[in-house]
Amino acid sequence: MPDFPIRKIVVLVEDMFHDGGPAPASPRRRAAAMALVKNPFAGRYEPLLQPAMEDLKPLGAELTERLIAALGGDTSLIDGYGKGAIVGSAGEIEHGALWHVPGGYAMRDRISPSRAIVPSAMKVGGFGASLDVPLGHVNAAYVRSHFDAITVGIPDGPRADEILFCLAMCVGGRIHSRMGGLEAADVKGEDGLR
Repeated sequence: MPDFPIRKIVVLVEDMFHDGGPAPASPRRRAAAMALVKNPFAGRYEPLLQPAMEDLKPLGAELTERLIAALGGDTSLIDGYGKGAIVGSAGEIEHGALWHVPGGYAMRDRISPSRAIVPSAMKVGGFGASLDVPLGHVNAAYVRSHFDAITVGIPDGPRADEILFCLAMCVGGRIHSRMGGLEAADVKGEDGLR
């Protein structure tokens, strides 16, 4: 059973009051919760990785709860999410893919309904690397106002033998969104697309 000891957890919250145009009625809020953990597979090839997803489920739940609290505690207001990972240089990109189930489903279990796929990005990166974590609407992937990203990173990681796992959520779409397409108010939420 792999062990992923946590070195650090960081929560980032952004309140956007305007984006060069008129101020919205209320600010848009985005947040990311990140954890730097030891990579038990660093420096070696492990053919069987999938069982380790189970070991990461408590971390997914912990970061999800921290995000919900940072966004005010009301899950009915959270309408966007995403996830990501930066694997330290002694690991491989597939170690970041371990986050798909424990990270994505932790958020989907707490935000109901949440029928859309959780957008994801991962990479191998050095000390101080950053990642643009994609965001999308929780119930309909075609809601253009929620196509966005939040840039994350922790200055002292990931070390070569670490992984930075991240979850992100938002309340509201981009400020001044005016690109048309499916509006959040018109989502049917039946298939995760529209």
